[in-house]
Amino acid sequence: MSTTLNSKELTLVYDSTTTEGRKALAYAYSLAPKVNKQDVSEVKLSTTFVRQVLKQLNLRPKDLLNRAHPYYQSQLRGRDLDAEGWLQVVAHNPSLLKAPIALQGDKAVMCEPASLIYTITEAQRKVAV
Repeated sequence: MSTTLNSKELTLVYDSTTTEGRKALAYAYSLAPKVNKQDVSEVKLSTTFVRQVLKQLNLRPKDLLNRAHPYYQSQLRGRDLDAEGWLQVVAHNPSLLKAPIALQGDKAVMCEPASLIYTITEAQRKVAV
């Protein structure tokens, strides 16, 4: 996936196997004429793309993870990884994302709950005015 995002296109990183992921996708289609779907159950996330998402969200890699997920509990809980290690965990285990992530231009929002996706389009409208 390209690291340059189109400001007219809404990019949604989501998991179609979850209810929140499907809700976020429905909201995305109601908000934007063009939705770039990045379904983590079907696509791999590059570390470059994950870095961009983290920068836009102003978060650490570990902040994106669902710590209640069984894989996290059995394989990652209590591990002391550096930022690069956690980045690799996110990139190689995108199903561990705790919520869908919407990106548009230089704006990003973690959609927890899914309806928070509306905040990204509001920010874009204010920029356009």
